Amino acid sequence: MNISADIPNSSLASLIPDIDRLAAEAMAVWKVPGAALAIVQDGAVVLTRTYGQRDVEADLPVTPRTQFVICSITKSFTATAIALLHNEGLLDWAKPVRDYLPEFRLHDAIATERVTIRDLLTHQSGLPRHDWLHVPGDLAPAEMLPLMRHLELSRDIRASWQYNNLCYNVAGLLIERLSGKSFEAFVRERLTDRLGMTVGFSLDELEAAGEAARPYMIHIDTRLLAPRLPIRTTAAGAINTSVADLANWMCLHLGKGEFGDEHLLPTALVEQLHAPLAHVGKSEFSEFGHGHYALGFQSNTYCGERLIWHGGGWTGWGSLMTLVPDAGIGVAVLTNRSPSAVPQILTWYIVDRLRGREPVDWFARFHKIHDDYIAHIPADKEAREKARRKDTQPAHALSAYAADYAHPAYGVMSIRMQDDALHWSWRGMNAPLAHRHFETFVTPEVVDRLLPDNLPITFHTDRDGNIVHLSTPLEPMVRDIVFERRAAGDCTDPAFRARCAGHFKGGGVNLHVTLDADGRLILKVDFQPAYRLEPQQGRRFRIVELDGFAVEFRGEGGEIDQLVSHQPNGVFVADRMVDSE
Repeated sequence: MNISADIPNSSLASLIPDIDRLAAEAMAVWKVPGAALAIVQDGAVVLTRTYGQRDVEADLPVTPRTQFVICSITKSFTATAIALLHNEGLLDWAKPVRDYLPEFRLHDAIATERVTIRDLLTHQSGLPRHDWLHVPGDLAPAEMLPLMRHLELSRDIRASWQYNNLCYNVAGLLIERLSGKSFEAFVRERLTDRLGMTVGFSLDELEAAGEAARPYMIHIDTRLLAPRLPIRTTAAGAINTSVADLANWMCLHLGKGEFGDEHLLPTALVEQLHAPLAHVGKSEFSEFGHGHYALGFQSNTYCGERLIWHGGGWTGWGSLMTLVPDAGIGVAVLTNRSPSAVPQILTWYIVDRLRGREPVDWFARFHKIHDDYIAHIPADKEAREKARRKDTQPAHALSAYAADYAHPAYGVMSIRMQDDALHWSWRGMNAPLAHRHFETFVTPEVVDRLLPDNLPITFHTDRDGNIVHLSTPLEPMVRDIVFERRAAGDCTDPAFRARCAGHFKGGGVNLHVTLDADGRLILKVDFQPAYRLEPQQGRRFRIVELDGFAVEFRGEGGEIDQLVSHQPNGVFVADRMVDSE
């Protein structure tokens, strides 16, 4: 335990030994290195308490000024910033996003036109998480926007609540477009600077801070250093700050827009931010009512009292900020280990005690859940193994799978032969592939770096047995994401394509192949429109306008003397004709 500088009132002081004991017990079970706690009551910060180490290896303690990544608590800042623009008439959050960001596109044309700014903030766009678009950390916020049009929706707009970081990324871009400032500059100038908060928006800023916490993760029940994973959806979860500073944010919202002598937000605006809008669901715990999402905040009831809250989680970071508005209470818990139940256990115990109730034994409940999870890991692993169809072989030689496969949003997955096995790489990640069964391979479990563990990758062929794409469940709420095999071989060579041009004839039908100004092949068949030939594999081309149709050019010694048409109703050969002059 580390000593806090705050001097609590006498009633709260009597709780400190119990809070300290509970923190020690919970942190030991979940192997949380460090935690920071702040309590706000009646408009003032009445207690900060810190525990453990912000850096285990250097044996540095957590203090009230230790900087943590607060993850999705960031959404409350983003929504509040949008509320400021709404209040000043720079946007109307009830209007479509495209009124202000014309380049915004979703996969569905109707959703594109109808999704409002408020839909973004309440997670009601119809778009599921699609987190693997941003998790690799190789895309800037603005680079993700044009990719969203290629992501499949799983619901109609406003049909259900689906948590989505990409939509909050769009909200951050809206703030930049309409304010003329970066998201970071706007939040600092209009909110955090006025609250006296020290904040950062990236791991670089965190690591440059004087008191940065270091993130840790868990493997089964062993604590490890977490890999360095930046949060690139900045407006959705990248803010880092201290628990002492986050306490000021709670004071602002509990004070309905007032902080100190200033009224930073209109009271009506704060009430709109906190109002429940989208139904989330019913908790498994009877103490909680039906949960709803507001604007950057979660809304629920606990033991009959209204709660406004938001949690945050990322590899190495776990946080929870909870407001009990009608009682003027706020509790924030920041940790440098995720996932764990420490923030919830401490928060709900403190709320129970401050409200004069017999505390629910959340420690015992979550301890049992934790133990059951650990105990069930072998059974889950065994179930995965039993699902594998044994005594099967790939349908092709392994070298046949080696290629680049592309998706317009998710990028390029590369499959290569390496040491007589298939090796997978994608957006900075890489791993060997193990054969699972038939045409499905799987990535391994890797503890110490970012990787989609146990990700099945299935290869698909056309009717002629050519491998044309792979599919993989990167987003479980929609169909498997399909990566098309990129063209390779002679078909990509301009000199080869030039040799393919000419007159072919088969079965009395004339086929004329020409090159257009861009070096692409055009096929003209008697009494049919012209067709574009797109390179596929080897000497094979896909007919763009006819799904399932392809042509292949054959010949010896550099000469092309046959055009072979692959059609749904058969395979047809046309020979090169030497036209008389």
